[in-house]
Amino acid sequence: MAVWNRYEFLPELENTSKILKVEILDWKTKQQLCFLEKVEPRATISDIRLMFHKIYPQWYPARQSMRLDPQGKSLKDEEIIQLLPVGTTATLYFKDLGPQLGWTMAISRFLRASKIVLHCPLLSWTCWTVHIHVFLIEYSGPLFIYFVFYFRMPFIYGLDDRFTTSRHPVVNLACICHSFHYIKRLIETIFVHRFSHGTMPLRNIVKNCAYYWGFAAWLAYYINHPLYTPPSYGQKQVNFALIMVFTCEAGNFSIHVALSNLRRDGKRSKTCKIPYPTKNPFTWLFYFVSCPNYTYELGTWIGFTILTQCVPVGLFTLLCFIQMTVWAKDKHGTYIRQFKDYPSLRMSIIPFLL
Repeated sequence: MAVWNRYEFLPELENTSKILKVEILDWKTKQQLCFLEKVEPRATISDIRLMFHKIYPQWYPARQSMRLDPQGKSLKDEEIIQLLPVGTTATLYFKDLGPQLGWTMAISRFLRASKIVLHCPLLSWTCWTVHIHVFLIEYSGPLFIYFVFYFRMPFIYGLDDRFTTSRHPVVNLACICHSFHYIKRLIETIFVHRFSHGTMPLRNIVKNCAYYWGFAAWLAYYINHPLYTPPSYGQKQVNFALIMVFTCEAGNFSIHVALSNLRRDGKRSKTCKIPYPTKNPFTWLFYFVSCPNYTYELGTWIGFTILTQCVPVGLFTLLCFIQMTVWAKDKHGTYIRQFKDYPSLRMSIIPFLL
């Protein structure tokens, strides 16, 4: 157990007679890790993390999760100790989040660990790498993997004469829709999304790549198979599916832009805001659900399922629905707890139902 007696990390603060003490315990064992004395009441969680890192250098700030309850959520960096529900001695619980990768370092460390050398100007553009290194790996993978199956490489389907026939038009349309989806994600990552955390757990790269790459290969194998059969209801089914896919893609993009603008305004005023519909008709879904981006995402994959009439695509859509429902319900609950005047009509992801 270490004791901290010096307060070296904060700028000059207003004089106050109320000096706090902060006790930091292990979230699992409840063992005391350190005791910080003479902490200014206006100190933030970020300041506490810097002090803790001084005592335990192996746990740098991005790796730390500080919380008021062992099973609670992590406190935000900007939260002030004095404003938390604590007495003169604050008890915080520390959890190690594991090795973290900065968005700017994700690819470079991965390549060095794999002993791979790439000479690519894109990787040196720091103005881009802040956001896109990790997602370039995750989202570009499905693009290239899908094309491997789309072009029917001999090592996948063989060289049988039956497997060299021309593709059905639906197969071409499916390739366009799938590629458009992931290209849109890359564009959003570069120009739209705003990230609240500067790092991510190393294990997430492996998990996310396995998810996106694995499912892309599974779907592509069956959709591009030479023996693939087109939709049962012909062109009407195809047209309906295409309208649904691209309408939902436009809606998903509109919601992401609206949320990005909201975060930018919130960061400027340092207050969180309730997302409301704008003049864009696609955002009117905010009247009925808290996470319309997930609603549109689900609609996109349902449309893709109708377009391809492929069982693996349907199973993938079901898994997406389950996962996005979990995320949407969690976000919906956060909105309700944070805003007393939150619209009561809104559901999590499906209007009037869920």
